[in-house]
Amino acid sequence: MRSAPTILHLDMDAFFAAAEQAAKPSLRGKPVVVGGLGVRGVVATASYEARRFGVHSAMPMAQARRLCPNAAYLVPRFSLYRSVSDQVMELLGRLSPLVEPLSLDEAFVDLEAGGTAHDAHSAREAGERLRRDILEATRLTGSVGLAGSKMLAKIGSEQAKPDGLVLIEPGTERELLGPMPVRTLPGVGPATGEHLRRAGMTTVAELAEAGEDELVRLLGKSHGAAIHRMAMGYDDRPVVAERDAKSVSVEDTFDVDLHDRVRIRTEVERLADRCVRRLRGSGHSGRTIVLKVRRFDFSTLTRSETLRGPTDDSAVVREAAARLLEAVDTTGGVRLLGVGVSGLADYTQEDLFAQAAAGESRDDDADTGPAREPAGEEPQEHQETPAPAERRWSAGQDVRHAEHGAGWVQGSGLGRVTVRFEEPWSVMPGRVRTFAVDDPDLEPSEPLPLVRQPPDQSSCPASRPKSRSPAGPVAGPGFPAASTSSEAEGGEVGFSGGAGRSRP
Repeated sequence: MRSAPTILHLDMDAFFAAAEQAAKPSLRGKPVVVGGLGVRGVVATASYEARRFGVHSAMPMAQARRLCPNAAYLVPRFSLYRSVSDQVMELLGRLSPLVEPLSLDEAFVDLEAGGTAHDAHSAREAGERLRRDILEATRLTGSVGLAGSKMLAKIGSEQAKPDGLVLIEPGTERELLGPMPVRTLPGVGPATGEHLRRAGMTTVAELAEAGEDELVRLLGKSHGAAIHRMAMGYDDRPVVAERDAKSVSVEDTFDVDLHDRVRIRTEVERLADRCVRRLRGSGHSGRTIVLKVRRFDFSTLTRSETLRGPTDDSAVVREAAARLLEAVDTTGGVRLLGVGVSGLADYTQEDLFAQAAAGESRDDDADTGPAREPAGEEPQEHQETPAPAERRWSAGQDVRHAEHGAGWVQGSGLGRVTVRFEEPWSVMPGRVRTFAVDDPDLEPSEPLPLVRQPPDQSSCPASRPKSRSPAGPVAGPGFPAASTSSEAEGGEVGFSGGAGRSRP
């Protein structure tokens, strides 16, 4: 524990949703929900306007739509979020060389290590200056907690939300923590919290009063001792600049339960390939292959297999995941599949036995596979050229039209796509146009920066505002009837109601 509040925790406010509001003038001050828009989509972030209706992160999207039917429902744009996150992390790096990112929108900073602060006054000045710099660079707000430990700095940023700063003076930890619920402490999740509740402990003060021996008896030596120390306000975890990845994983949730065993195996193999691409992209290999299966009744199973050595070979990972799948009963249906690799290393020691088995399998397939065309003969062409697939447009997606310029998709369906043409620096909400989904003048585009750059610094001509207004008939302030009705036809709709309609 430090004698001065020189550990800073930054948490951007409703980051994904706030970035969408900053990028889309027509959504400012309105409820915005970002996440998966499918039948089984989940809320990633909800704006504060949407939270007033009870919408929150990790909520099923169908429930969110019932609670807040007139919100804008958008797909995540991670390229934009990463770009903004890079700007924020650069500002944090100016405060100290010790910056510990936890996610795109959250990080710890050791102000003392950077010589930025040595007491409460200088720490507060650094925190307020950081908030101003973030707002100027990104037009987004962040909440800051300052304390003598990481645990209390994070609690401070939670209390500061939204758009505030809370400094916790060293020496006031017990008084602050006492009335808080036990789930406030790091390491107390739902299971541990329920275990403590059954033992009659629901507040941090009750944990402190119970004593270390009682918590060790309930939770085990290591966990119980750590929880007691935190309940007493002690947390000596340092800010670590480099956080080593412990695992790499990918998963998919399916709109309809999968029952076909062949289809399930195909999906597992596809996920294994995606996982390996991400593994190689991070410069790692791994020894332990993990399969995750969530069944029709929401029960979740995980199975793992540890190889003889680290690998980044997709064939090895695919075969291991397939072996793990054989041990899982999927007869009732599967709603989610995931494949991960843990036990990461920076080198590869190929699993020769698995690769040899893979090679033999491929040889067998070659021997027993379909007959090839005789050499020198042209294959007969009996198949007709398939018609091109209809272009898909997702709600919130960035687009550019040859005539109207930059905009974003409000929704699509029934062969049409509705676009609002506006830019982050537009003073007024932009106009709405509806096009055929295959309109050759409409193309996907990269996100515009939230803050307009001078012409000589702009990397994309699209980031400069248009001088002329879009021409043509203007749609009403609400969502066009054709796009709204497409929801019943299976089209993807961003707004359940109109952006300009009154909210309950």
